[in-house]
Amino acid sequence: MRPPNIVVVMADDLGFGDIGCCNYGATRTPAIDSLAADGALLTQHYSASPICAPARAAFLTGRYPQRSGVIDTFAHRATDRISRCERTIGDLLGEAGYVTGLVGKWHSGALGHDYHPNQRGFGEFVGFRGAGQDYWQWHLERNGRPFPADGRYLTDVLSAEAAQFVRTHRREPFFLVVAYTAPHGPFQAPAEAIRTAGTLAHPTVLETIVAMVERMDAGIASLLDELQRWRLLDDTLVLFTSDNGPWMREGSVSETTVRYNIGLAGGKELVHEGGIRVPTIVRWPTGISEHGPVHAVSHFTDWVPSLLTVAGHGEAPRLPGDGVDLLPSLRGEPLERTPPRFWQWSRYGPTPFANAAVRDGDWKLRYPAAPELFAILPGDPVEERRLAADPEHYRPRPDLEWPDRHYERQTPQLFDLGTDPGEQHDLAGHHPHRVAGMEQQLAEWYASVESERAALPDERP
Repeated sequence: MRPPNIVVVMADDLGFGDIGCCNYGATRTPAIDSLAADGALLTQHYSASPICAPARAAFLTGRYPQRSGVIDTFAHRATDRISRCERTIGDLLGEAGYVTGLVGKWHSGALGHDYHPNQRGFGEFVGFRGAGQDYWQWHLERNGRPFPADGRYLTDVLSAEAAQFVRTHRREPFFLVVAYTAPHGPFQAPAEAIRTAGTLAHPTVLETIVAMVERMDAGIASLLDELQRWRLLDDTLVLFTSDNGPWMREGSVSETTVRYNIGLAGGKELVHEGGIRVPTIVRWPTGISEHGPVHAVSHFTDWVPSLLTVAGHGEAPRLPGDGVDLLPSLRGEPLERTPPRFWQWSRYGPTPFANAAVRDGDWKLRYPAAPELFAILPGDPVEERRLAADPEHYRPRPDLEWPDRHYERQTPQLFDLGTDPGEQHDLAGHHPHRVAGMEQQLAEWYASVESERAALPDERP
């Protein structure tokens, strides 16, 4: 019997408030809304990181990103590389007989042959390997061969390539990841797609972001139509998610990028709920019974064991994972265990007790970010531009300095997410014993992932 197809659609920097079914229709996303209506909307689903490359590494490996050496986004410093010791979900599903493909953003090893998607479990790759692209002057590749811009809008190109993959492989089980760049910057959209309150010549950044999301939704609709055309839709597990929360900064561009996110605090880069809790929808009519909201806590590391179960390959040999199989909860059954979940992110390398969090049940302990751990050394934007301009011939400078990591340990805050999902009321002073216990959990987790990272072979370029 043919196993179900699996299609993962991953947006970039998308929050709950960016899709119509969560923002009272302010954004027109009928395709995403239909997935939510016909499937399960996971209301407490977490990325593994508030930043891109570590989040994607966890999704691909089922392990916290620190374990695989993915600690930041800088390709020229090799902090985006999934260790060669790891096996990705592409590797594992390929072993199970699936044709595997990835369309769009990789950002799990931008440099080096051994880190190319074709070497990491994806038989077909159309996209780019780094952090971002211009939406008009894009530079893609098709399995290592250049695919230069042809005048089309990038989101439309990725949608067309995804539909083509389905057409080509409709007669065999396939695993397809469609990794859109929307609505990650640069904030660009076709003029005809932008709905403005003012003049079309001067749309606001937020109006452009809405248009970017709506254009992505149109591409998702074309992908669903392609699956339906070949009578594959109901036998395909479709997973929609985002790598992390939305960019929510004042002054980072000429206008604000702050937008509605259902009351969640913070955004991209922060371990606040707005940075790590992401909209996630699963549609699989022949495989799951749940429709509407599913409130069980779930995490990016859960998808490798879950998708292996879907494929009938649940005993695949791999490194010990950090996630659990979500299929029972998607079928209306309680999970046997819900482990604590952990997060930490800072530039250049992990640091304990700053921009870090642990969630255990409804309780969340959070260490605020230390501003000095977000600072970027002056040479790094220059190196990133050099890499983007000529990725084929780029060679990292051997004399790049690394920052001094001095900072003050932050004071932890405690929240009851069951009654305070917006993290407005710090209860640390009322529950000192709980704070101490969760601090210990976080310290033990940090020691575990750091010891594993320290044992990795040197993967610098």
